[in-house]
Amino acid sequence: AVVRRRTRTHHHHQRSLPGSCLHHNALTLIQSVSGKENMAPTRENTLVLFDVDGTLTVPRKEADPAMITYLAELRKKVTIGIVGGSDLGKQQEQLGANMLQNFDYVFSENGLDAYKDGVSFHQNSFKDYLGEEKLQKFINFCLGYMSKLELPCKRGTFVEFRKGMLNISPVGRACSQSERDAYEEFDLANNIRKDFVSALEKEFNPDYGLKFSIGGQISFDVFPVGWDKTYCLQHIKDSGYEEIHFFGDKTFSGGNDFEIYNDERTVGHSVKTWTDTVEICKSIWG
Repeated sequence: AVVRRRTRTHHHHQRSLPGSCLHHNALTLIQSVSGKENMAPTRENTLVLFDVDGTLTVPRKEADPAMITYLAELRKKVTIGIVGGSDLGKQQEQLGANMLQNFDYVFSENGLDAYKDGVSFHQNSFKDYLGEEKLQKFINFCLGYMSKLELPCKRGTFVEFRKGMLNISPVGRACSQSERDAYEEFDLANNIRKDFVSALEKEFNPDYGLKFSIGGQISFDVFPVGWDKTYCLQHIKDSGYEEIHFFGDKTFSGGNDFEIYNDERTVGHSVKTWTDTVEICKSIWG
């Protein structure tokens, strides 16, 4: 069974601070919480999960060869995996075409598309979760609500269907940048998306169990409660790991690493860059 702990470590890596001491203290705290002072980390008892953007790579860029090389060395000592919101194709663009062979676990779309040892073992989708009848009822309500809105402009693609969520845009995702800017200004002044989300919560929750996230300029996301990065943890709950470490950069409230970083099943490490990740890992596992 997985040992549950609430340890959190923040690493700012200012050069004036003795980073190795900070990491050593964090490790000592981890050991004392687990009650296993002399437990040596192995591939059987330790799992290390990484966010991708900002943690293993510069956001939306390919991983530095030094990062890939270090991960191969780390994998000899502990089990490693990635968990990110992007689909498998986008993750492979950043971490290489042979990514599935270089990680023990790959959790694409937060674990809705899951792989172990290069083999797919779990798939789920927003459609499967909600069912066609409820999905159509939800989409019809959104289209009806948006048909009554008067905005600076309306274009196309008001509902974008994705594997793990719906993206709802009152102005339409086909708008130009200038139209996007004009809508954002109008939205902020008139609470268009905020009021829309309130109407959806009143109409469909708690029965539908949905969460709403307003982000960017023109849209908001709709997804089931719990379909953040903690979703992937269900896949490893019976794998016998004594410690599950998670490294991420968006660990602040509202960031997409926040829930898994603060989950009682993980030891959370907050980083700023991929070089932070390497430094912390080396201080713990060498």
